[in-house]
Amino acid sequence: MSGQRYPEEFKIEAVKQVTDRGHSVADVAERLGVTSHSIYNWMRKYGPNAAEHKAKSDDNERVRALEKELKRVTEERDILKKAAVYFASQSN
Repeated sequence: MSGQRYPEEFKIEAVKQVTDRGHSVADVAERLGVTSHSIYNWMRKYGPNAAEHKAKSDDNERVRALEKELKRVTEERDILKKAAVYFASQSN
């Protein structure tokens, strides 16, 4: 992995060559000196269905955040249950 960063305009133009002008992904990737995988990733991000992919990404991010919060709250509940049992046994 070269770690090469490309400007957003470069990526958008690469996607347009595939989606608007009908060039193949492999052809565009070879001409621009990037991998086909990069072109496909850019198509998801900047292509005609980008809003759909963004919505899915946002949904996945929300699910991950909610799962993280659920785990934290569950751990807190378990600690409180153990504390309640401990203090109940101490008062006897």
